[in-house]
Amino acid sequence: MFLVTGATGAIGRRVVRLLRLEEKSVRSFVRLTSRYNELEHRGAEIFIGDLRRDKDIEKACRGVEYIICAHGSDGDSLSLDYRANIELIDQAKAHQVKHFVFISVLGAERGYEDAPVFKAKRAVEKYLEASGLNYTILRPSGLASSLLPLAERFRETGLYLLIGDPKNRTSVVSTDDLAKIIVDSVTVAGARNQILPVGGPEILLREDIPHVFKRIFNKEPIIINSPLFVVDGLQNVFGLFNPQAQKAVGTYRTLLANEFFCRKEEIVNIERIFNLHLETLENFLRRYLAV
Repeated sequence: MFLVTGATGAIGRRVVRLLRLEEKSVRSFVRLTSRYNELEHRGAEIFIGDLRRDKDIEKACRGVEYIICAHGSDGDSLSLDYRANIELIDQAKAHQVKHFVFISVLGAERGYEDAPVFKAKRAVEKYLEASGLNYTILRPSGLASSLLPLAERFRETGLYLLIGDPKNRTSVVSTDDLAKIIVDSVTVAGARNQILPVGGPEILLREDIPHVFKRIFNKEPIIINSPLFVVDGLQNVFGLFNPQAQKAVGTYRTLLANEFFCRKEEIVNIERIFNLHLETLENFLRRYLAV
């Protein structure tokens, strides 16, 4: 039995889909308000709970052999990115889970002080490494699925908003590739007790992305390049009224201000370990946008 947290998210939904295609038993941890019809239709067991409640986590872990943590912070890094994951690791030990897959973030080890998500992920990584469990920690770069709404907007308007340095490098990973890597991590020997950066096969400049859209839609991009101080102003405003939102903006600013890409040797290593050929951003978008 696999337990998948964040099962209705972009990553979790794809993980559940792959596991069910392999006819694996899956328990999907979902919130009452989430849309989980697809998971139910695929034959996954639905566990309705709240990751902020230790009792729910303990119940969800009963009878589980593998745990895949694919949930996000939902604006609450302390409760969801940190406390919930620590409790999941503790319950994994108590229930003698065979393998624990944790989805971290590229750059978690860099110590970004204004990015609560990064700090929480790194703390959980260290806790998992010391837990005695068999684990795989995956550090994905940007997800290709997150660019789908931007691509749809570009198709309609030709506009592309680029905040910060257009020369910053990125290696956007196919969310489908990431899901396959996650599922395979529990059986592939080369992934056991490893921390693995996961990126796409290309190192792109951020300014390259609207030109990928241009090729897909045959439309000249209108690029609006906004400086980072716009985000700084937004962060200051939120700080006056909503400290939680201010922290979320801090993580967003970190993502915009820094480079998040995998080196060529890291990409080659992932393809070798998992015996796959990583999909380009353009191919991913063409598949999903039916272009």
